[in-house]
Amino acid sequence: MSLSDHPRVYGTVALTAAFAAGILVTLGFKDCYPELENRYQRRRNRNLSRSNGDYGVVVPTANRVHRESLIFGPVRLEDHEEVTSNINSSFDWVEGIEGCIGNTPLVMIRSLSEATGCIILAKAELLNGAGGSPKDRVALNMIQDAEERGLLVPGRGDTIYEGTVGSTGISLATLARAKGYKCHICMPNDMAIEKSQLLHHLGATVERVNPAPITSPDHFVNLARRRAREHEAVHADGSVGFFADQFESMANYQAHVKTTGPEIYRQTGGQLDAFVAGAGTGGTIAGVAKYLKEEKNLWETRVVLADPQGSGLFNKIRHGVMYSSTEREGTRRRQQVDTMVEGIGINRITENFESGRVLIDDAVRVTDEQACRMARWLVEHDGIFCGSSTAVNCVAAVVTAMKLPRGSRVVTLLCDSGNRHLSKFWKHIGDMGLENDTQAQAEDLFAELGLEELKR
Repeated sequence: MSLSDHPRVYGTVALTAAFAAGILVTLGFKDCYPELENRYQRRRNRNLSRSNGDYGVVVPTANRVHRESLIFGPVRLEDHEEVTSNINSSFDWVEGIEGCIGNTPLVMIRSLSEATGCIILAKAELLNGAGGSPKDRVALNMIQDAEERGLLVPGRGDTIYEGTVGSTGISLATLARAKGYKCHICMPNDMAIEKSQLLHHLGATVERVNPAPITSPDHFVNLARRRAREHEAVHADGSVGFFADQFESMANYQAHVKTTGPEIYRQTGGQLDAFVAGAGTGGTIAGVAKYLKEEKNLWETRVVLADPQGSGLFNKIRHGVMYSSTEREGTRRRQQVDTMVEGIGINRITENFESGRVLIDDAVRVTDEQACRMARWLVEHDGIFCGSSTAVNCVAAVVTAMKLPRGSRVVTLLCDSGNRHLSKFWKHIGDMGLENDTQAQAEDLFAELGLEELKR
């Protein structure tokens, strides 16, 4: 009796034969695998080495053994796949400290958002990698602009001169060293001492001078301008002195038109109802306002000035008159803006501020006490340790939010860390008793800031 007479038996035999053949083929081709792995690792190592030069990462390879197949004998593989390399696909780095400037995160401040019923967002400019403030953007743009115009030449021994209350100087000093320049800073001697100490450690020459009106030749800005003019006479080495002139240089506000404004627009998807910021030079608020309104046509977005006590800008925006009550004869305590807040507030109109003044819709005046209480509130409720100008911004953001419908988006800035304000601003907060362990944590934001009338 043949197999053909029994189909079931025939099928079983055929299946068994196919299974045995599969085993033999697998045993024959399994020896390809080590060689394939060897070729892959060798090709990968060569690719990494070509991409990274001396910085290539060495990846161990498998043993380069040619094993024999049970059926086909020695196996030799040829890889015809084209290998391409792209350094950016394996690594992500920036060039120099200037590469750490910009693209700062936009952070929702939870406690302020919950209290106001709006979404209050703060651009964390204190995370800029050079000087830790929005002045990093300004300093970099001013230096690049001067280089493009031939006013600064790396390696020539040039010195950058600037009059500043601290943050711009810190940014300039950091970038000056990184780009091959020296830095000379003039600043009022009533600014927090840690700022001038930091400038010294950054290699800058620091002149602390008595506060003086802008009309005086000894005003810190005028002194810096004079030092730059005197540079070539003092240094007969072919180097030049460059006065950065942050208050009047158009490279200041243009830095925010080019970077800060576009970043805010992208991070909010263009959906923001208000932008709130203080003004010292005026570059930040003017630059962001110009981008949002003139370039992106967000004319419905309100731009609001956050102004500390003693500054005249509040009245300039609200009433068209540059005046502060502390300007009255016999009432002024110091020659500059009568506040402990540093970095914002001024009693003159700069070119930067003027460039965007007509785009500013409103202004909020913030007292020193409100700023101190807001700074402590942010530590207690959000873990944000900020400086005085940030505290002013946040008070103004709260006031602005309460004038808008619930759910509105308000964007402001976290300008710098409280680490630069320990000896003055934060010392005063301690003197107010706001850091006593026995004091209960404030839970009513509006009562804490004296703004009960704004409650919804």
